Amino acid sequence: MQFAKLKKAIPLVTLAGCALIVGAWVKQDSKASEAGSSQLATPADGYTIHVTAPHVVAGKVMGPYHHYCKVLSPEPIIECLCYRSSDPGARLEQVEYIIAKSINRTGAVSLGDWNKNWHDHKQEIATERVQVHDLPPDKAKEVADLVSTTDGIIFHLWSPDDKVAE
Repeated sequence: MQFAKLKKAIPLVTLAGCALIVGAWVKQDSKASEAGSSQLATPADGYTIHVTAPHVVAGKVMGPYHHYCKVLSPEPIIECLCYRSSDPGARLEQVEYIIAKSINRTGAVSLGDWNKNWHDHKQEIATERVQVHDLPPDKAKEVADLVSTTDGIIFHLWSPDDKVAE
């Protein structure tokens, strides 16, 4: 008997929960509107460093890939979203983590795993194929010099041959 009453109440509780969620969303949206053009911060904010660099994919040099990066911590640890072009509709193809050698080369990663998955940015920057965009030359050099003290690991989301809706 109690179960039958509970069963009838579930749709009402679900509807009330949905109404609360929508109400909170509308309230938050109206607060953002009242604040003018200011928007709430999101994890997607801060990818303001634009770099182009080639990547080795399946043994072939590909790219250059457009990296949109943000600094996560000062050691540095940097996260980059990598696209094949700078077109606003470009598909996110890779994520690269740039980690200070002082963190990465302390034995936390075995030499075998390092050789399989990581690359040294000092060597990459020395090729002069890496370009830092949208910064004055002196600031671009600072970015390149900092990144040359790091290692990188790339996570591939899509193979260059994958066919998906554009």
